[in-house]
Amino acid sequence: MHDEQEVRLTSDVAAQPQTFTMRVATRWSDMDAYGHINNAVYLTYLEEARDRALSQILASVPGETGYVIVRVEVDYRHELTRDDGPVTVATTFTSLGRASIRTRESIHGANGTLAIEAVAVIAKFDRETRASTPWNEAERSAFMRAGATPRA
Repeated sequence: MHDEQEVRLTSDVAAQPQTFTMRVATRWSDMDAYGHINNAVYLTYLEEARDRALSQILASVPGETGYVIVRVEVDYRHELTRDDGPVTVATTFTSLGRASIRTRESIHGANGTLAIEAVAVIAKFDRETRASTPWNEAERSAFMRAGATPRA
C-alpha cells in the first residue's frame, strides 16, 4: 500500500500497557484538495500500525489468528500536511474481551503535534464459519503480556 514509506515498529517496554509505534512517510497522493492529509488516509495509517502491532504481539502464537475491525472511533484534533511527515502512529491494546480487544491509537506529526486520537475494537474472526470466535489461551496470554487488561 505504502511501498515508499519508512516503517519502524518499537515497543515501549517501560510502559504498562505497551505502546507500539510506527513511523509512516507522508506522500503527495495522501493529500486532498485542501492541501492536508485526507481524512480517509488517517484510517489507513492507523490500520497499518495496528496490523504490525498485532503481528508482533501474536508472533509467538502458533497458527494463524484471523481478526477483523468492528469499530473505529476517530477524533480529528489537528490537520497535517505532507510537510508535517513522517507521522508517528501509536497503538496500545487496552482491554481484552472474550472475542475482542480494544485499542487506543494516535497519530502525531514529525514535530509532535497530535493530529488524531482513535479507539478501535478488533474481533477474532473464524474464516470458515465467517463469525467471531473466542481468543484461545495463547492469544489471550500474548495480549496480556502486551499489557491488555481482561474485561470481566
